[in-house]
Amino acid sequence: MNPQPLPHDLPLQLPLPEGLVKHLLVLLFLIHILFVNFMLGGQSLAVILEIIGLRRKKYDRLAYEISSTVTVSKSLAVVLGVAPLLAINVAYTTYFYSSTVLVGFAWLMIIIMASAAFLLTYLHKYTWESWGSSQRALHLTVGAAAMVLFLAVAMVFITNINLMVLPAYWPRVAGFLSAVLLPSALLRYFHFILATLAISALFAAGWFGRKGYDLARLPDFTRTEIIALFLRIAFIVTLLQFIIGPSLLLSLPVHGHSLAVWLLILTGATIAGVMAWIIYRELGRAPAALGRSYLVMLALLTFTALFMAYGRHYYRERAVNPHRQAMMAKTEAFMWDAKAAQTRARMGMTREVYKSSGEKEFKANCAACHAENTTIVGPPLTEVRGLYAGNPQNLIAWARAPQVKRGGAPMPSFNHLPEKVLQEIAAWILEGK
Repeated sequence: MNPQPLPHDLPLQLPLPEGLVKHLLVLLFLIHILFVNFMLGGQSLAVILEIIGLRRKKYDRLAYEISSTVTVSKSLAVVLGVAPLLAINVAYTTYFYSSTVLVGFAWLMIIIMASAAFLLTYLHKYTWESWGSSQRALHLTVGAAAMVLFLAVAMVFITNINLMVLPAYWPRVAGFLSAVLLPSALLRYFHFILATLAISALFAAGWFGRKGYDLARLPDFTRTEIIALFLRIAFIVTLLQFIIGPSLLLSLPVHGHSLAVWLLILTGATIAGVMAWIIYRELGRAPAALGRSYLVMLALLTFTALFMAYGRHYYRERAVNPHRQAMMAKTEAFMWDAKAAQTRARMGMTREVYKSSGEKEFKANCAACHAENTTIVGPPLTEVRGLYAGNPQNLIAWARAPQVKRGGAPMPSFNHLPEKVLQEIAAWILEGK
């Protein structure tokens, strides 16, 4: 897939101050993703426990109780997803739109997959008793199909979100599968899945272990058994996050890293570590005391989510900033060209006349990032002439396959331009005219 020239932005006013829109995006997304976690994690736990219930009947009943929460979580996840979707479209228009187009077909399939998953969760829930043991395999298949579809929807969403912070990779993306193989995409996905299981298990420990829950619905379980079961799941999954989390952080392109990003994420990880220690300590308590620290766990989970969310946000800001700066320069050049064209039209003047085709092509393809004496995104032309004086072919070779030497945003490849155009641009640059 050939790379495209750097686009200019749409110079439109935001409905709210940009900072406020982005803070709302973080907070609204956290609320939305909470119920997504309950939905996906709940369906996964229900299927796993139903499998265990094939041999140990009491777990089948517990699986049914969990499945009853999934349909409620699904509705809230959908409703609460509207606001962050609008916010991300407003705050990161170019990036979200571009990544969505690049994964295009898979993104459209979300509608079909999510709709099918929702219908299957209802079928899974309301046929639990009627299908009985004679059709248990079919019933389990329905639940597993819903889980797989939810997992597939999550994969598309996460791949899209990962792609939007990697504009340097857009030229090489040829669809959803190639986007999945980009840095951090799979690790980000596994990180999310583990989070859904941890949060859902912690929720289940509180929901089914609370004093107000009618244990007659689960006659083969004691309240402490239920709490211990789900706390163990939350503990094990949280420990796995300490493997996946650092791997994910280190897999992200370095130009998005900063002291603030690391401090936020490490603070969140530290709080998560404290939560894991409290869960471990809780599991060692006497049955009568089990669950006393539940509110503390919830508080620690909340702070973990906040710090991680803002760490993720600040990384996204730094990751797209070089591209955003280049796009702003392109936008400014576009606006000046538009005003100049309007002025020429009013005065009856002809269009700007370039001294050479090299100048024309340079201003069309390179001027957004390179100026004569100052650094915009790439080095100034005076520095380029010093590096490639008398070697236009080396300059062309670099333009076709650029590398990162100074840090910051990598230069996009201009391999899509014909050889003649590249020769004209190189000649114009090196001549210093």
